[in-house]
Order: sequence, then structure tokens, then C-alpha cells
Amino acid sequence: GVYNGTSELQLERMSVYFNEASGNKYVPRAVLVDLEPGTMDAVRAGPFGQLFRPDNFVFGQSGAGNNWAKGHYTEGAELVDQVLDVVRREAEGCDCLQGFQITHSLGGGTGAGMGTLLISKIREEFPDRMMATFSVV
Repeated sequence: GVYNGTSELQLERMSVYFNEASGNKYVPRAVLVDLEPGTMDAVRAGPFGQLFRPDNFVFGQSGAGNNWAKGHYTEGAELVDQVLDVVRREAEGCDCLQGFQITHSLGGGTGAGMGTLLISKIREEFPDRMMATFSVV
């Protein structure tokens, strides 16, 4: 996206959530994850889909069928290392990584099952960083 404001302070703080790309464009420092590709296709096709780095969309093929155990132990466990690679790459691109903000659901396979697995793995790898979770019921 493009910053249209005039505040130098806001522009200076832009790097908290965005990476600066060429031409004064800003790319969200976000990793989007799902165990089935349908939702990712909808995001990419939507009005904000072009804002995100294409390789920051990480998705499986089969889904977890709203099953926590499949998201945590099987389908999610197969995908979590790929997600962590993208998280690591984004973290390495930060000047001063403060922490992580995770938005996930409390039900189902991806948000609850894989979400708890991912939070646990991020905590293992970045034990000294803050983590804020925004859980959707």
C-alpha cells in the first residue's frame, strides 16, 4: 500500500507493521495461514490481496474439518515448519523484533488446533519476545 499522510512520526513508525518496498510502497509484515486453500484464494482475490507478499500465504490442501486434533497433531503438524520458516524470515527482516501478534479462532482445526501448536513453536523459538493473541470466539 501507499502512505498518504503527512505525519513524519507516523511514517517513522510504519516499520512496526510494514516493510518498505520500492517506490514508497509498504507491504504488511504478516503471515496468513490456513489448512485449506479456499480462504486464501478469497483473500488474494479481494481488494487487499495484492498488499501481501505472495509467499506469506501458507496453506494446506485438505483442511482439518473443524477438528482441533487434526489441526494440532496431523494436518497442522505437517504445515507448521513451513509457517515457521516464513515467520523466521519476517523476524530476521526486523530491525528490532519486539514480539508477535496472532489472531486466531478458538474453534476448529486451523485457528484452535494449529493455532495452539504455532503459538507453542513460536514461544520455543523466540522465548524472550512478547506475544499477544487475539482470539475470536
